Amino acid sequence: MLRDRKNSRCVCLPRSPCIWTGTLSLASSSRDFDPRTRAFSDEDLKPQPMIKKSRKQFVPDEMKDEKYWARRRKNNMAAKRSRDARRIKENQIALRAGFLEKENMGLRQEMDRLKKENMLLRDKLSKFSDV
Repeated sequence: MLRDRKNSRCVCLPRSPCIWTGTLSLASSSRDFDPRTRAFSDEDLKPQPMIKKSRKQFVPDEMKDEKYWARRRKNNMAAKRSRDARRIKENQIALRAGFLEKENMGLRQEMDRLKKENMLLRDKLSKFSDV
């Protein structure tokens, strides 16, 4: 069971009897992603609020000192981490959707098979009850 940083309640996914082929791999870091074993916290499942971007402020060249460039490097690294995290999360959602679609298709096929078997057994039973 996984917990997020804020120690909120975790949501565990039940194990599925369906076979996971793992054919969808959108990012190299998510190749080993198995939605049956991943625990999503409440925070992961909440939509993120829209944050308005503030207008860029022009900084004249004479004010671009080492402190400015250090802040810019730090901000660029934070933006890259944020983009990477968002990309991984989107890939995991896509993998989970694909997994659930495959599982749903398998369950529908099994349900159809069981309905046919049920009808066959009802027919056999009705033949014996008619005699």
